Amino acid sequence: MKVVLFCGGYGMRMRNDRNDTIPKPMQMVGPRPLLWHVMHYYAHFGHTEFILCLGYGADAIKNFFLDYREAESNDFVLHGNKIELLHSDIADWSITFVDTGLESAIGERLRRVREHLDEDRCFLANYADVLTDAPLDDVIAQFHESGAAASMLVVPPQSSFHCVHVAENGEVKEIIPVGQLPVWENGGYFVLTDEIFDFLPPGGDLVADVCGTLAGEGRLFGYRHGGFWKPADTFKERAELDANYSKGIHPWMVWEHSLPVPSS
Repeated sequence: MKVVLFCGGYGMRMRNDRNDTIPKPMQMVGPRPLLWHVMHYYAHFGHTEFILCLGYGADAIKNFFLDYREAESNDFVLHGNKIELLHSDIADWSITFVDTGLESAIGERLRRVREHLDEDRCFLANYADVLTDAPLDDVIAQFHESGAAASMLVVPPQSSFHCVHVAENGEVKEIIPVGQLPVWENGGYFVLTDEIFDFLPPGGDLVADVCGTLAGEGRLFGYRHGGFWKPADTFKERAELDANYSKGIHPWMVWEHSLPVPSS
């Protein structure tokens, strides 16, 4: 399946100062940007045709791939001035770069890349700012079994805040951690059919206009994932991912489990 990645927003919550102009998808987690980690996750499951919905910071994203250095994250053998790669990251990837506007909503960005989906009935989509170890093969299989028109990954609430039940007179009846509430939140990983374009108006929103309508018709499937899921929507969240990477804690890198073991 083709993978549509929404990576054209301003990412204002990601910036730690006014001079930080690096687009959110290019913020670093370890030696590679966030976008690379998201794409590598999909590639691990065999989905290597990417459509990037560009907007703010498009040049930075284009230049990263145009100047890509495989040797930075792969073992290699140096013979004189020639590099022999022992592994490769993106050699088999196909990446389509599409300018979808600076101010476009996610739904509008999706509309503007529709022609690049060709005649594919199903495709994948992602906000490009969240990492997970969700079993994508199972996510897709359960979506097809459901017969729904769209699917979203849903995860337990991540907030560390508490919900407070307050009576009309101001008396606090109960305090409950958000994570203990029997609710799920949108995890940002979608499996979609081309039918969703029938519900997507110009300038529309993928969740409010499409998913909301399909949910009302009983045609939206939610894949519940209780494993690792971590957003990188803010500078703090991205820094936490980067810090854990430096400690060897990176459960989203599911592709590492399939790397060949070096011979002794």
